Amino acid sequence: MKALTVCNPYAHLIIHGSKRIENRTWPTRFRGRLAIHAGKSRAWLDREAVLPAGMVFGAIIGTVTVAGCFRLAHVRSGFYDAEFPGLSTHVHAEGPYCWVLTDPRPLPAPVPFKGMMGLFDVDDHAINLAAASCSIAGPA
Repeated sequence: MKALTVCNPYAHLIIHGSKRIENRTWPTRFRGRLAIHAGKSRAWLDREAVLPAGMVFGAIIGTVTVAGCFRLAHVRSGFYDAEFPGLSTHVHAEGPYCWVLTDPRPLPAPVPFKGMMGLFDVDDHAINLAAASCSIAGPA
């Protein structure tokens, strides 16, 4: 299974909230299930914000389906709103490339894992086993 590291609070919002667009500087042709890895960095957090219960760092926290990847200008034009209602006005549409994410599924337990840059491979069977025992470590 492919995986993507996303900084919190965004990883948490993808899996447990309303974030249906992940913004990247690069496009992807990948479509299908994608594991979301919550990175260890806290750089994107508001220092005074109260963290949501259950927000974790340095772990795979769930999966989503990558349903599309579009340039921000095309998203804002409303061209994809028939297929993805409300996409053109989505609060998280910032681009330059908007990865459209659907069907978020949290894991029963976060799986500690070392993230990587870009899309990377994880063993989906190991993720499923580890979710039950929470004993997997990411690649060295």
